[in-house]
Amino acid sequence: MVGEIMAVFMDDFLVYGDSFSHCLHNLELVLKRCEETNLAMSWEKCHFMVREGIVLGHKISKMGIEVDKAKIETVSKLPPPTSVKGIQSFLGHAGF
Repeated sequence: MVGEIMAVFMDDFLVYGDSFSHCLHNLELVLKRCEETNLAMSWEKCHFMVREGIVLGHKISKMGIEVDKAKIETVSKLPPPTSVKGIQSFLGHAGF
C-alpha cells in the first residue's frame, strides 16, 4: 500500500487517489487494514477527502508539494543567531 495509495512519515499517513472515488476506495482499504491490525487513530487529528492541506509544514495539493507560507514567514521573522544555542534554535525552526 505504501507508495501506491498512501505515504507514511513517522506516525502520520496520507491516503491519496486520482479521483474522489479512487481516493474513497483507497481510504476504505487503509481503514480496513487499520481495523484488522487494531491500529488506534486520533480521530480529532484526521482530515478526510480534502483537496489540499498542510502536512509536516508543507502544503500538499494536486499542484504538488510546497513549503507552507506561514512557516516561511515565521522563519524570516527570527532574529539572526548570535550564539551556538541561537543557531540550534534557528535550525530547529527551519528544519520543521
